[in-house]
Amino acid sequence: MTPQTLRPPRARDSPTTPTTRAPRARRSWRRALRRDWQLYSLAVLPLLFFLVFRYLPMIGNVIAFRRFKPGGSIFGEYWVGLRYFRMFFTDPTFWEVFTNTLVLGTLTLLFCFPLPIVLALLLNEVRARRLKRFVQSVSYLPHFLSIVIVAAMVMQMVSVDGTVNQLVRAVGGDPVPFLQRPEWFRTIYVSSEVWQTVGWGTILYLAALTTIDDNLYEAARIDGAGRWRQTWHVTLPGIRPTMVTLLILNIGTFMAVGFEKILLLYNPLTYPTADVISTYLYRMGFESSNFSYAAAIGLFEAVIGLVLVLTANTISRRTVGASLW
Repeated sequence: MTPQTLRPPRARDSPTTPTTRAPRARRSWRRALRRDWQLYSLAVLPLLFFLVFRYLPMIGNVIAFRRFKPGGSIFGEYWVGLRYFRMFFTDPTFWEVFTNTLVLGTLTLLFCFPLPIVLALLLNEVRARRLKRFVQSVSYLPHFLSIVIVAAMVMQMVSVDGTVNQLVRAVGGDPVPFLQRPEWFRTIYVSSEVWQTVGWGTILYLAALTTIDDNLYEAARIDGAGRWRQTWHVTLPGIRPTMVTLLILNIGTFMAVGFEKILLLYNPLTYPTADVISTYLYRMGFESSNFSYAAAIGLFEAVIGLVLVLTANTISRRTVGASLW
């Protein structure tokens, strides 16, 4: 046999060249669309929702660079460039609310992210089904309460004649106007967030715990591992992808600290520790009618959130091998 008969096929003779793959991929996509068009049609409304309420409003960010007057053009009257960005970069009030946002966001992340994991691990060890279901129901319930109801409950509990001050009087102390003291606001806010969100946050972790193979626990017990060792070496690695995904999502909303609850709980006396970017935007935009200035601050906040998500996702992918994309 001559060497010519053994030569490999040329690229143009290969059946897997891009020119043949592309039409085949298009045909397979069209075939899948025709076959499962009912399932694909279910995605139409969510896509329209995100298009109308998430992406189209982004066009309004142009007023961060233009002078907007109520009653005028929705895209502003004339171009001002980076004027509004320079305004809030030199505004001491903005940096105060920026610091408050970082502090409240950090405290919320430190308490509201790990506590659902701890509660899920504890519930996973409960063998009495009735007790487990009761604890789950009680911990889930606050999530379904309206923010207005939660804020009203908090205000009633920490008022001068509320439950907390009644306990203070019972031990011989003087009543404290907690909602008028700036130093108490962060404690009140974070505590209410923990009470309202921790139970609901355990749902995904409990679902992830059910996917861990029981043979891994059996192998760990054979090796002499106790419950703590099994949790550390089997359970936590098993739910690590879920933990990383939720951590990245929480970091993405790091700057968007609970606007509704803070707006309902704070007052001018607690502005030094309670005023955050979202409430500051509300006052600048709707109370002062300075929409362009508020849009510039909102765009700055969104950019910071995007940077945080991209950074967290990159670090997670390179360190633990799990990420959103």
